Amino acid sequence: MQPKKQISSPQLDMFRNRLESILNHRHELYQLSRLIDWGVFESEFGKLYSEEGRPGLPIRLLVGLTYLSHAFNTSDEETVRRWVENPYHQYFCGEEYFCHALPIDPSSLSRWRKRIGEQGSELILKLTVQAGLASGAVAPTSLARVIVDTTVQEKAIAFPTDSRLYNRSRERLIKLAAVWGIRLRQSYSRLGRQALLKAGRYFHARQTRRARREVKRLKTYLGRVYRDIVRKIEGQQALGPVFHPELMLAGRLLTQQKQDKNKLYSLHAPEVECIAKGKAHKKYEFGVKVSVATANRDNFVVGMLAEPGNPYDGHTLGRAIEQVQRITGCLVERSFVDRGYRGHNLKDPQVLISGRRQGMTPQMKKELKRRSAVEPVIGHMKTDGKLGRNYLLGTLGDTINALLCGAGHNIRLILKKLRERLFLLFTGLLLVLWCRFDGQKKGAGAIVPAI
Repeated sequence: MQPKKQISSPQLDMFRNRLESILNHRHELYQLSRLIDWGVFESEFGKLYSEEGRPGLPIRLLVGLTYLSHAFNTSDEETVRRWVENPYHQYFCGEEYFCHALPIDPSSLSRWRKRIGEQGSELILKLTVQAGLASGAVAPTSLARVIVDTTVQEKAIAFPTDSRLYNRSRERLIKLAAVWGIRLRQSYSRLGRQALLKAGRYFHARQTRRARREVKRLKTYLGRVYRDIVRKIEGQQALGPVFHPELMLAGRLLTQQKQDKNKLYSLHAPEVECIAKGKAHKKYEFGVKVSVATANRDNFVVGMLAEPGNPYDGHTLGRAIEQVQRITGCLVERSFVDRGYRGHNLKDPQVLISGRRQGMTPQMKKELKRRSAVEPVIGHMKTDGKLGRNYLLGTLGDTINALLCGAGHNIRLILKKLRERLFLLFTGLLLVLWCRFDGQKKGAGAIVPAI
């Protein structure tokens, strides 16, 4: 059913005060709530609900909690808990009076993210760009010049090793067989646990030959359990779809070789890829490649795009520019990239690659010097946001998390801009008061500025 609409009522509550009357109107969250066009979310996301059933949760509440979660890098549970304690968070999410109970169950945010999908997450990022224009955090002229770069959004998985993957796959198959009443010849639970411990200890002691022997033993145990289950479910049509996903993963583990492409690195997240970005401290990262686009002058995120399949950087530039123009509604005239984008084959817009010398005007040189400004933006999204470790499920979770990380970074920039504006206001007021006081001490001949 359509979600509840948070309609402001002119009638006052006798025993409670409105949040609007007790909050500081100069607070950054109070001002930000006035800059975001919440009606756009009501009209766009309202189409995703049916007309029957139980009324849905308020859309502004869900969008506001999503903004707060990614702006302050908190989990769904922590975001909901802070909402109860913070009146500014409640006002930002559309509440009129202070509430003492949890607004929603934290799991509702997971289902809601899946409902809005990629297009809804892109709309959330788009509204932050509009709020940034209204607050002055980003200038309209800077949207025509963008910096594009790629990074790795790591998935929440353990570092993949053959021994751990073989043992974990065998345990998952045994557990599934026990649920459906399939009696196996042998489970290898005790032997598999011992082999896993020995493999780790031998590798730590650099006894590679003994360690590889234990890894081979774990692979043998998995193969025996795999073949035993295949034999016993053969001809049972009801059990085929149940065991097919786990058997497919186990088959990939048993057949993949060291030099193969598209290897399996995680059982609960099979979409994970191994990406090498040439870092000295971290040779390999396991996740998905993400394209990041920022405004050249204001470091404002205007595009975030997940790129599964680990494509070449130059091949992602066209899709990144299209997304920026779709989000900002402004034609990109010039983009700045690093040397990894050579061979992009784009004629429009103009692409300036780092290190270029020929045909450069002084303005182009000045703008190209700021290309490296995208690197701290990525670093902030990984440390202050949720780009460093993605806990959302599947390829859709990779796309949604990337877009919302960009929205969270923009919210932090807008809040910083609003705090600076408030600081300058108070600084100017104190300066005027000091000048008046100093003028009174020196006499009537002193020049005193007016307020």
